[in-house]
Amino acid sequence: MSSISWVEIVQHNTAHYSELVAGIDPSLLDIPSFFEQDNGIPWISRFVDFVLDTIEGQVGFVKFQSAYFEACGLLGLTALSMGMKRAKAAGIGVILDAKRGDIGATAAAYAHAYLTPTSEGGNGDFEADCLTVNPLMGPDTLEPFVSTAKRYGKGLFVLCRTSNPGAGWLQDKMTGNRLISDHVADLIGGLARGEEGLNPIGAVIGATVPHEGRRLRMLLPRSIILAPGLGAQGGDASSIHALRGTQQGDLLIPVSRGLTRVEDRGISAAAYRDLVLERISAFKGAIAHSPTSPAAVG
Repeated sequence: MSSISWVEIVQHNTAHYSELVAGIDPSLLDIPSFFEQDNGIPWISRFVDFVLDTIEGQVGFVKFQSAYFEACGLLGLTALSMGMKRAKAAGIGVILDAKRGDIGATAAAYAHAYLTPTSEGGNGDFEADCLTVNPLMGPDTLEPFVSTAKRYGKGLFVLCRTSNPGAGWLQDKMTGNRLISDHVADLIGGLARGEEGLNPIGAVIGATVPHEGRRLRMLLPRSIILAPGLGAQGGDASSIHALRGTQQGDLLIPVSRGLTRVEDRGISAAAYRDLVLERISAFKGAIAHSPTSPAAVG
C-alpha cells in the first residue's frame, strides 16, 4: 500500500483546501489563444502546467479528463502523464476520469495501468490516486479495480447517478421495484463491507439531481461522493448539501469548464490567471456556505 492512502489524502486536503476539485479538460476552443503560440512546447502541456501553477496551494484535488488528452495523441498522453506526476508530487489528490469498465483480464489490465504503484510493478506513467469506473457490465467487472484499489490504498468512483441530461434513460428505470441507481448504490456500499471509516470505493452522483442525491446519500453513508455538475452543467451550489454525509471528506465537487473556459480567447496570461483564481474563490465560497446536510444532523 502507498504510504498515504486515498482516504487520508481526501481527509487532509478537504480540511485544508475545501471540497473543490479542479478539472482539467484541455480543449483549444475553450481556452485563451496565447496557448497556441509556438515556443517549442505543445499547447496541451503548457495548459496543464498553467493550471497546476495556478491551483497549487489553492485547491487540494485535480481531475484529469482522459478523453481530451487521448484526443491529442501521443502529445496529449505525455502531457497527461507529466501532469499527473507533477500534481501528485505537490500533494494534490489526483483523480483520473477515464470511466473504465470491462471483463476479467481487461479490467485487471486497466487496474494495473492506473492504480498499481511502480514499487509494485506498475509502469507509473498514469498512476492515479483515484479512478472513475463504469459498472454497466456487472459486479464481476469491478472486482479487479476494487481489489487493486484496496491493496494499494487507492480510491474508485463508480458511476451511480450521473449529471448528464440523458442519465435517467437507464439510471432512473425501475427493476425489482427499485431504481437502477439504488441497486448500484447498494453494490457500491457493499464493496467496502467490513472496513471502518470513510469508504474508498465511492460514487459519482450528479450535483444536478439533488433529490436523487439525497436518497442515494442515505444508502451510502460512508462513501465519498464525487458530484459533478456545478458550473457549465448548471448545478446549483445551494443544493449541494443534499449530497453531504457526516464525515470529513465524504463529498468532492469537481468544476472543469466553470474554472477554465473563456469567452474572450484574446485574454492575456496574467488576466487569465486572475480569472481562474477568482472563480476558484467564488466556487469555494459557494460550497462553504451551503447549508449542512440533513443526513449530517439527523
